Amino acid sequence: MKLVFATHNPHKLREVQQLLPSSIELLSLTDIGCTEEIPETGNTLEENAKLKADFVTTNYGFNCFSDDTGLLIDVLDGRPGVFSARYAGHEKNDNDNMSKVLSEMRDERNRLAHFKTAIHLNLQGESHVFSGIVEGTITEKRYGDGGFGYDPIFKPLGYEKTFGELPSETKNAISHRGKAIQKLVNFLKNVAT
Repeated sequence: MKLVFATHNPHKLREVQQLLPSSIELLSLTDIGCTEEIPETGNTLEENAKLKADFVTTNYGFNCFSDDTGLLIDVLDGRPGVFSARYAGHEKNDNDNMSKVLSEMRDERNRLAHFKTAIHLNLQGESHVFSGIVEGTITEKRYGDGGFGYDPIFKPLGYEKTFGELPSETKNAISHRGKAIQKLVNFLKNVAT
């Protein structure tokens, strides 16, 4: 089965490729010649995921799935949320985003947060939505250089290390994206049989 994952992010593509069975040929936006940045103007993660998947299906004719992920911090009223990738500016700089969060939380004792991923799949004329959540806390400084985004400052509940320190196999097994992708994979296996 050939599917487009609506992303230009090589880290995200690699992470998802590790989770999908080899029977699914995963193509990126670059692979199909889509070089533009698809607007994410939705008010929710689900809306943004749908916008991206619909753009690819409508303009390129492929079965497609897309995701939108947000870091939601309790004491910041759910921020950065849908603005997670561009929290510190439209340059989408991970270091700047982490610095802004750490600065805003400098004196906060409540460090509870969660990551949420919403996936929208367009397959053979039908739409399907999957989601995954992982609870955790925001650390007071960065730990590790693995992963991407906010991984070095997010420690999942039950673990002593951040996503930036954990091996990718461990992170993929417990992460928000891993949970959402597993739901997608289970669905695709049922469709293929």
